[in-house]
Amino acid sequence: MTKETLEQMKVELQKMKSVDRPAASRAIAEAREKGDLKENAEYDAAKEAQGLLEAKIAVMEGSMANVRVLDESNIDTSKVSILTKVTLTNLATKKRVTYQIVSEKEADLKASKISISSPIGKGVLGKVVGDIAEVQAPAGVIKFKIEDISV
Repeated sequence: MTKETLEQMKVELQKMKSVDRPAASRAIAEAREKGDLKENAEYDAAKEAQGLLEAKIAVMEGSMANVRVLDESNIDTSKVSILTKVTLTNLATKKRVTYQIVSEKEADLKASKISISSPIGKGVLGKVVGDIAEVQAPAGVIKFKIEDISV
């Protein structure tokens, strides 16, 4: 993943630990003060919310422990690989699009970032300029011509 995405994850994790975790504890304390815990739905909901928050924190910490930060200056643009921007022409519609190939966590179609494990990502991976990539989509096989590869 990119250094920027890792920094965003660190900020989000810090917020969960320093803001969300104390808020969950306060919610449990407030619910506990309201009486019998056996029949206290507010207490149960607060405990469940705390459990979900702790699970999110654990997943994010696990992801960050196994992450590999890629340096954009070391990326080979002779073929399509992760973090490259690839300009494609749909041979059926002649429509031209540019996507950046990223990890699953960074994928955002609105920002033209597609996952390396998406059908298009898999189809164009390893191709060079001028190659035709055949992508299996729900509507059938779509053929794309690789027009340009950049960072």
